[in-house]
Amino acid sequence: MATDTPLHVAADASVDACVDASVGASADASADADRGSARPAPLVPGPAARLRRLIGIEEPLLAWVPEERTRYTWYGALVVNTALLGALSMTLALASFRSDLPLPAVMAVAVLWFWVILALDSWLVSSTHGTTVKKWTLGIRFFLSVLLGLFIAEPILFQIFDKEIRQEISVGNEQKVAEYRGMLVSCNPTDGASTTGRPACGRYQLKVAGSPAELARQIESNTARAAALRTQVDAINKTLGDKMATEQRLCGPKYWIWRNGVRDVTITCERARKATSEYRASSKIETYEKQLSDLTSTSQTLAARKDKAAGDYQPLLQKVIDTKTRQRAADLDTDGILTRAHGLKEVARSDGFALFLTVVLHLLLLCLDAMPVLAKVLSGATTYDTLLGARCTASRRLYAEELQVQQACARLEHEVQRHRVEQDATDRMRRLEHEYQRAQAERAARERTELEARMDRILRARRA
Repeated sequence: MATDTPLHVAADASVDACVDASVGASADASADADRGSARPAPLVPGPAARLRRLIGIEEPLLAWVPEERTRYTWYGALVVNTALLGALSMTLALASFRSDLPLPAVMAVAVLWFWVILALDSWLVSSTHGTTVKKWTLGIRFFLSVLLGLFIAEPILFQIFDKEIRQEISVGNEQKVAEYRGMLVSCNPTDGASTTGRPACGRYQLKVAGSPAELARQIESNTARAAALRTQVDAINKTLGDKMATEQRLCGPKYWIWRNGVRDVTITCERARKATSEYRASSKIETYEKQLSDLTSTSQTLAARKDKAAGDYQPLLQKVIDTKTRQRAADLDTDGILTRAHGLKEVARSDGFALFLTVVLHLLLLCLDAMPVLAKVLSGATTYDTLLGARCTASRRLYAEELQVQQACARLEHEVQRHRVEQDATDRMRRLEHEYQRAQAERAARERTELEARMDRILRARRA
């Protein structure tokens, strides 16, 4: 049966309490031997008592069974040892995964984790005292202890297999870097050929200036633009030539006329000349011819660069690949918790004996972490649990009887209050009746006095 007794931890309890537990246990054993069968036994303060108080043991009740003091002393030492193991595990974890943290911060976190584990295990143990603890509740407590043990055990295992894990991580990273470099070389040929058609090369394509293939694509694009522009220029020149031929024909001597005694051209010739000039200006033939000349010069320059790039591109590409490879190697994690967990898995999978050691160490650390609850499952109910259960049963009965007494007292008090109210009401009614009767008598007396006065006045009037 779980008790509601609050857990008190003495302020002066230190980490070395588990070391002093044997001294306290021996003192308890010798004191019990000296006292013989005295019940309850005198209380014995000291480190052992503080360890027992740590797991919720009540010394006055345990004094009736002093033979079990040693058992519960070592029980408290188990809880302290588990908390110490948790603090050590947290220290190793922070030192491995967060090496940038200062030592005071690491120690502060370790002390805080020590307190968390100590409080949790103390609650798990103190809540099992009693004779009516259900098996399923012990199972749940054991499950919580196993989860806690898994969290505590992993950093310790990482330290035990630290050399093998680092070697596995180093080999794995070298393989990743080699695969990455191989994909860069495969997806970026030395001739600069495009690999956009290969889906696997989507993340490995590099942009290096001066690629022969890129220059070839530029030459091809420049040639296509020059050909299209040449076709346009030829069409403009053909139209312009037709207009000039028409102009020469209409402005020839055959069509001259006499004007003011001088030979002159006709209006048709002037119109032809104007049409030719306007078309020359609107067609921008000079601009297009200049652009065509520039494209031709660019094609020659690109052809010269292509001939030279055949020997310069490969060193540039190799330099970029080397830079990307070094960056990839620098980005790979070597000390992360997931990386170490993966390395431990690979070490266990690659060697049967390493797998055996990993499983055995896991089970050993889990048993050590779950030992406080496991000890309760193995030891079963003790005499102290029986006494605690009996006291709790008696407490429930006494409390039920106390409630009945309080209910009876409350009922009687209510009866007294009701009787008091009834008596008070009767007295008030009597006083009201008396006051009413007195008022009636006074009113009758006043009426008689008034009637007598009237009769006296009437009689005096008659006599007069």
